[in-house]
Amino acid sequence: GGAVVSANDEAFATRENLITPGPAVFDPSTFGPKGKVYDGWETRRRREPGFDEALVRLGAPGVVRGIVVDTAWFTGNYPPEAAVDGLAGETWVPLVPRSPIKGDTENVFDVARDERITHVRLRIFPDGGVARLRVHGHAVPDPVVVAALGTIDLAAIENGGRVTGCSNLFYSSPQNLLLPGPARSMGEGWETARRRDDGNDWVELAVAGPATIRVAELDTSWFLHNAPGSASLSGRLSTSDEWRPLLARTPLEPDTRHRFVLPSEQPVTQVRMDVFPDGGMARLRLHGSFA
Repeated sequence: GGAVVSANDEAFATRENLITPGPAVFDPSTFGPKGKVYDGWETRRRREPGFDEALVRLGAPGVVRGIVVDTAWFTGNYPPEAAVDGLAGETWVPLVPRSPIKGDTENVFDVARDERITHVRLRIFPDGGVARLRVHGHAVPDPVVVAALGTIDLAAIENGGRVTGCSNLFYSSPQNLLLPGPARSMGEGWETARRRDDGNDWVELAVAGPATIRVAELDTSWFLHNAPGSASLSGRLSTSDEWRPLLARTPLEPDTRHRFVLPSEQPVTQVRMDVFPDGGMARLRLHGSFA
């Protein structure tokens, strides 16, 4: 995951708060040894020219499309200006130029760069507090690593896979299917409501790029009495194409990692998994190589 690897100053509140999940919280009655307790990163009052900065390693390197500098609860102690740079290889490139920001506000900035970014540097002028830093975009795998491996998980979020649609997310999000590592509980997978009709549930995703999928892994770990009875996979190269079969409808077992070798050599950019009739799945892995 992401990490705040350094900051030049964190006198009032620590840098790690910048990437804490969820919105910042505030208790007006809470004070500590350093003064008012804030859920964010806050530096001391600067008495000389300059700026403060924090360096963040992204959870997944990729192309940045938007940045949020959130100053929630910082009203009399927020920085009036901020800038964000991104590290592309060994070069820092501007993502957000030095810009005015408001206190107690989600300051949203669009980004129009196509470089693969691994780290971002937040600079605040001249000092103050920021509650959260959010960096939005899509992941891009390291081309050197991809070339060396030959095959990667094309569905993984960390490689650029993303869910584009689903029939039902009553209990949990289908995005969980693409998360790194194994699920640690049933709550970390995708689970639909019970169906009372003759249909079936499905999820569609965009893979990391045009690619040939060679092995599919359908993991029903933790789903003991609510796994789908069967599943199938389809793929297409563009949204204007018809779905074509990658894996015929196949029975599934509960709490099991199923691996299937796929016969198709045709490249795809989108994949659809149909589950019959409903149920839950922990992970979906699609191993293959770019076309």
